[in-house]
Amino acid sequence: MTLLLAGDIGGTKTILRLVETSDSPALHTIYQESYHSADFPDLVPIVKQFLGKANTPIPEKACFAIAGPIVKNTAKLTNLIWFLDTERLQKELGIPHISLINDFAAVGYGILGLQTQDLHTLQVGKSQPEAPIGIIGAGTGLGQGFLIKQGNNYQVFPSEGGHADFAPRNEIEFQLLKYLLGKHDIQRISVERVVSGMGIVAIYQFLRDRKFATESPEIAQIVRTWEQEAGQEEKSVDPGAAIGTAALQGSDRLSEQTLQLFIDAYGAEAGNLALKLLPYGGLYIAGGIAPKILPLIQNSGFLLNFTQKGRMRRLLEEIPVYVILNSQVGLIGAALCAARL
Repeated sequence: MTLLLAGDIGGTKTILRLVETSDSPALHTIYQESYHSADFPDLVPIVKQFLGKANTPIPEKACFAIAGPIVKNTAKLTNLIWFLDTERLQKELGIPHISLINDFAAVGYGILGLQTQDLHTLQVGKSQPEAPIGIIGAGTGLGQGFLIKQGNNYQVFPSEGGHADFAPRNEIEFQLLKYLLGKHDIQRISVERVVSGMGIVAIYQFLRDRKFATESPEIAQIVRTWEQEAGQEEKSVDPGAAIGTAALQGSDRLSEQTLQLFIDAYGAEAGNLALKLLPYGGLYIAGGIAPKILPLIQNSGFLLNFTQKGRMRRLLEEIPVYVILNSQVGLIGAALCAARL
């Protein structure tokens, strides 16, 4: 048996999981704990506290999924002052083999460990086992990536496709683009500014300011509070979640319009990625937003906008499309990556 440590390291929360693996591909979870990242000056004291509570031998291998770029085995977290270095971590923790990977790359590995109940099928398509696998996920930002089959394993490739240009396709999206260019006084708008948690709020503000519908007092107050807290690290409200909930409940017309525009743009960008990859191994919708608004995704124009690519429509209709329901897919991926070290 080999003892592995997996971590999902974010600016807000750090989740650690201790797993055992043997000759079989299955990973058995021994112990798991969650920590508030800002309560610690570094990752090392969290891991030491975790291993002390787990009361097990030091793991042989560890992999940490990081919310930030990985450069030469080092990482600086986007929303923390932590600076992580694999050589230092190995020395201070006594773990012989440690790897740092981007959090969205971890999602890529995690796909390989998901079960049927962890997925919701949006489009059955015609799966081809040797074909590429695509990943797109709206959350705080917009992650994208892909997997390529190599022998009996897959290699995971991250991407910065979320920072490609937002491409409006109709009059309201052109108006949205113009609104965002003026609001931020910048020269271009990335698709991430529209298809993400911040994108939901930006779409709401656009529709509100252009008076597409009347605001409800409840959502208006939440959005105003969030706007007043601009620049603060800690926010007291989450307008994206409030808008999504109101849209699901059908209690606020402006929120419903916001989610409709958001989902249309999400589906269109997923289709753009699919055109570039032809992921007949499956296109997986990751991120924290999709599972929360799944009924809206199922009953809205997501698939219509995904396949609405002119002469390429028939190709996209054959790509399997899944929504990942398991919120710990990144942690699963980190464990699987650790097993490969």
